[in-house]
Amino acid sequence: MRISRDLYLKRLISSRHNGMIKIVTGVRRCGKSYLLFELFCNYLEISGVSRDHIVKVDLEDRHNKDLRNPDALMAFIDSRIVDKNMYYVLLDEVQLVDEFEDVLNSYLKKSNVDIYVTGSNSRFLSRDVATEFRGRGEEIKISPLSFREFMSAFAGDNASGLAEYLTYGGMPKLFDMPDDSAKMDYLKNLFQKTYLSDIEERYKIKNSDELAELIDVVASSIGGFTNPSKLENTFKSVKHSKISQPTIKSYLEILQDVFLVKKAIRYDIKGRRYIDTPAKFYFEDLGLRNARLDFRQQESTHLVENLIYNELCIRGFSVDVGVVTHFVKEFGKLVRKQLEVDFVCYKGSKRCYIQSAWHIPSEEKRRQELNSLRRIDDSFLKFIITNDPVKKHQDENGVVVMNLFDFLLDESSLHI
Repeated sequence: MRISRDLYLKRLISSRHNGMIKIVTGVRRCGKSYLLFELFCNYLEISGVSRDHIVKVDLEDRHNKDLRNPDALMAFIDSRIVDKNMYYVLLDEVQLVDEFEDVLNSYLKKSNVDIYVTGSNSRFLSRDVATEFRGRGEEIKISPLSFREFMSAFAGDNASGLAEYLTYGGMPKLFDMPDDSAKMDYLKNLFQKTYLSDIEERYKIKNSDELAELIDVVASSIGGFTNPSKLENTFKSVKHSKISQPTIKSYLEILQDVFLVKKAIRYDIKGRRYIDTPAKFYFEDLGLRNARLDFRQQESTHLVENLIYNELCIRGFSVDVGVVTHFVKEFGKLVRKQLEVDFVCYKGSKRCYIQSAWHIPSEEKRRQELNSLRRIDDSFLKFIITNDPVKKHQDENGVVVMNLFDFLLDESSLHI
């Protein structure tokens, strides 16, 4: 099944011939190879590049095991470059090559070679791109299928598609699965045998059971604030474990490094300052999150909040969790209160605020969702996104209310 990944394809196209190594990263099995070897190669051929000027090597393929040797790989690439026209070198899972940094950097000196690679496992993370290539590498991070991409291949209506997506997420391989049981087994095995194995290999994890339990605790608390101290107390009281705060902090950083979770920190909107702790953690893919909990804990409110967060990140926003501080009089005294804004979204100098509300069944609930937004005294747009069947409109408070599907399926729905 052919699924368009136009957002990432456009980024690859715009990066052609920029003198840098294009590095496609992302969680395992999210579609990096398909993007590079299918969609991008197809674009090159349509744009007039002959096939013999596209050098493709799938280093994960056992047939190419010998090319994991850096000198053998360079000899192979060199043998394909026979004239001064532009060549496109595409390497899949380049981290399997010893000293791959030297190999890639060597080709930066050739004016007729444009390099594109993928990397995803325990030896190739975002931090590696920054440290190993030092300004010579451009990272293009790809996520699992967005809801819009998912629906382009899903044979059903929006409501059934949302239910499917909130349960199984956006891993492209799921479209090849015959039934729910196969999908669940695939996601569970992918998490256990691929992601956790990668983490244990790179970081030499001594107690894998503690790491697995921490992942389960984080998966159970999406949409809620937490921090290493709170997690340490949870482990002591519920798990009867003595895992320390530094270890928990280290594990959380690892989960972010390998693209499994993302951290949203608190921002004091009126005070214009960051509050480092506590924070919220969201999963890169909802299906992987659900698989960790054996598909038992699926609250639509929290899952949709995670979905909206992911969509905002895919659209290129930097996203924080907002806090609005105000004072109310109680028993003759002014008492400091804090109201939460689900998402504070930035893109360059632009900003908007978003509240996620699964349903707004009453006027009281509407006032509750509006309460924090109304107390923000700047001119940036404010949104409430709900699953209720509402037509997009701006209310008397200047807040734009829109349906969840209108937001997810229209990439320009925020208009900022």
